[in-house]
Amino acid sequence: MNQMQTASKKVINGWAMYDWANSVYNLVITTTFFPAYYAAVTGPQNEAFKNGVPFMGRTFVNTELKDYVLSFGFLLIAILSPILSSIADYKGNKKNFMRFFCYMGAISCSCMFFFDENHITVGLMCFMFAGIGFYGSQVFYNSYLPDIAAEKDMDRISAKGYTMGYIGSVIMQLIGFALVLTMSKGELPLKLTFLLVGIWWVSFAQITFRALPISAKAERKARTNVFTNGFLELKKVLQQLVHMPVLKRFLSAFFFYSMGVQTVMLVAIDFGIKELKLEDTKLIITAVIIQLVAIIGATGMSRLSEKFGNIKILIFTVTLWIGVCITGYFIKTEMHFYILASLVGLVMGGIQSLSRSTYSKLMPETKDTASFFSFYDVTEKLAIVIGLFSFGFIEGITGNMRNSILALVIFFVLGLFFLLLTFAKQQSTKLNS
Repeated sequence: MNQMQTASKKVINGWAMYDWANSVYNLVITTTFFPAYYAAVTGPQNEAFKNGVPFMGRTFVNTELKDYVLSFGFLLIAILSPILSSIADYKGNKKNFMRFFCYMGAISCSCMFFFDENHITVGLMCFMFAGIGFYGSQVFYNSYLPDIAAEKDMDRISAKGYTMGYIGSVIMQLIGFALVLTMSKGELPLKLTFLLVGIWWVSFAQITFRALPISAKAERKARTNVFTNGFLELKKVLQQLVHMPVLKRFLSAFFFYSMGVQTVMLVAIDFGIKELKLEDTKLIITAVIIQLVAIIGATGMSRLSEKFGNIKILIFTVTLWIGVCITGYFIKTEMHFYILASLVGLVMGGIQSLSRSTYSKLMPETKDTASFFSFYDVTEKLAIVIGLFSFGFIEGITGNMRNSILALVIFFVLGLFFLLLTFAKQQSTKLNS
């Protein structure tokens, strides 16, 4: 599809730098420090919450409530994405919107410094808005990939972004780890980490904003109602998908396996805390292991995809995810958790990077990249809404987080099924062409 030339090294490095900037939220807060802090504040060891956490007139299991709040945040993002991409495409200002959501997310992270047992609702709202900022900016960040990379370079450049993100996250996690080890026991080291994540995010993002190009005026569109046009654009993308059987099947697969991948990333540390009673320092070590191995996964699977093809490697990766989830249901010891965390890291980095670049390759040639990536992001966000809600709901009604893992196995199996259909259709298309 894409015959353009890859942008300059400065632009590519600047683009990848945003992964370095914002991944500290996704991988430091959501998967390490916030779950640890939230468990310490709202767990049954706190007398005020021994029967659950009150919220809007109801009482919830603490992790169930967190899953619901985050799921609702993702639902808002899914609704907003079409409007945002519409404004970006038609006004040519996707960098400005990327900047807005970056600042929203960074400020919300820093405001989590004030989260304590007396401000549970405010703290959860900050957590949710940080997520909206992260994923809202990601819509525009992802949509730059086909603008700056030739098709042959997409896997490599996509993997570079994820690799930069994992490296940056590990550095920030080590800073937080140092605070936990050197400061007095208590909540302050974790709360300081929230503050530093916001500062890190907004500071390093400036490199990206200086490097990324602004859309040429000739490429900008003028429409009367940008609030409805985004949904009309999604409808157009959907209509095009009917005539693109390989991409249609791939998006179906992506929808189902994303329910599993993203949910695991968001609840893995909760599982370690609740089911295996891991201490804060061990949780941080686990998260660092995941990030380091994820660097290998993102880079390694990019190279494997060059040799064997994207869909084959995705089939292999999703099969591994099924094994990870089944194993997760049975694990009992700390060492088992470390081994499983290493496997999660390996398949986490690879599947995210490869999914993004596969979608870029399968897209038709178009200038409306933000609209196509909005469809991709809405697909992913709706998958996360269903995945997180299912995980929290099953834990809430059964009282056991392990039962929730079984739902994830079903999601991955469905994803694998559609990937196999994608591969079969891809092969038949090649034979007929």
